[in-house]
Amino acid sequence: MSAGLRIVVSGLIAQYPLGGVAWDYLQYIVGLARLGHDVYYLEDTGQWPYNPVEGGLSSSCTFNVEYLNVLMARYGLADRWAYRFPKGSRWFGVSDVRRAEVLRSADLLVNVSGTLERPGEYRCVRRLAYIDSDPVFTQIKLARGQADFRQLVDLHDVHFSFGERFSEAVPDTGHRWHPTRQPIVLSEWPVSPPSREVFTTVMNWTSYNPVLYNGQSYGQKDVEFMRFLELPSRVTPTVLEIAVNEGKVRRTPRALLAHKGWRVVDPATVCPDLESYHRYIESSKAEWSVAKNGYVVGQAGWFSGRSACYLAAGRPVVVQDSGFAGLLPVGEGLLSFTTMDEAVAAIREVQASYARHAKAARAIAESYFDSDKILTRLIESAAEG
Repeated sequence: MSAGLRIVVSGLIAQYPLGGVAWDYLQYIVGLARLGHDVYYLEDTGQWPYNPVEGGLSSSCTFNVEYLNVLMARYGLADRWAYRFPKGSRWFGVSDVRRAEVLRSADLLVNVSGTLERPGEYRCVRRLAYIDSDPVFTQIKLARGQADFRQLVDLHDVHFSFGERFSEAVPDTGHRWHPTRQPIVLSEWPVSPPSREVFTTVMNWTSYNPVLYNGQSYGQKDVEFMRFLELPSRVTPTVLEIAVNEGKVRRTPRALLAHKGWRVVDPATVCPDLESYHRYIESSKAEWSVAKNGYVVGQAGWFSGRSACYLAAGRPVVVQDSGFAGLLPVGEGLLSFTTMDEAVAAIREVQASYARHAKAARAIAESYFDSDKILTRLIESAAEG
């Protein structure tokens, strides 16, 4: 495969019209187009769309389709998207005839996060690539014998994972998982001075229930966050702010977090869409965050796409170790921790030498997350299998 390919990208932009979600998938689309490829975006999840105005799943897709249309138009892709609403299997965007023609002639379909409900219906595309953005949990689902999920994954020709280096805690699935990471379109993240003296992050308290495999529990962020509950009192006067949702499985203990010194804000207020999410990161001095407990246990080398955006904006990142040391440079711009004392020391180090760490953060993004580099490697690996 070479430049000038016809590539279809799938994702969740309309399904979850939220700022962070949009950036996760948009940077694949825009990044591939920047490389000179003929790119289309297709969303066929089979799920009822989430409407943030209504605060839940909706029986209408009007809001979601308009959100997607505006976003694609912003990047000159107004005539290059298709969205299927499950009620009546109604399609929006390009015509049925055009969509069929694009798929028949496409060289590659990049199924980011495995979002396609029925990938078998897209076998007319020359190559299907599966992007595992939730490593450890993906491999456990496969190892536990979820036959429908394995069938979905196996329908693809090549498999990628944000788990760049699996530990023994991650079961073998019989697949060749090519390492990859979130592509960042650097031109979308220009560096400017922060407007607030605050370390921030955007996070889900829980996304789904913990999973058990071979007697080991693989949990969510809430498990790890509670280990660092007292952190604000240890780093005062540094302010630590979290834009956190209510939690899908267990409710976020907002009162407890506030009592312990965390500044707790609502992501639906401070960063609900593409622009406000960008502004929220840009306003921050740096990021501090934990990882999902499953990522910490699995030590698979996962690294957050959100944290990569902080780096690109020239914001130092202090995050919990998930096995990425050795894959990414740690110490300047990107600092990892496993214990409370290490987290405290990392925050103090960033505060003491901020300019040096901010410069290093952007340099890491340019060397390790540049969409030109990430997506070129992905296409080359997809061709090789």
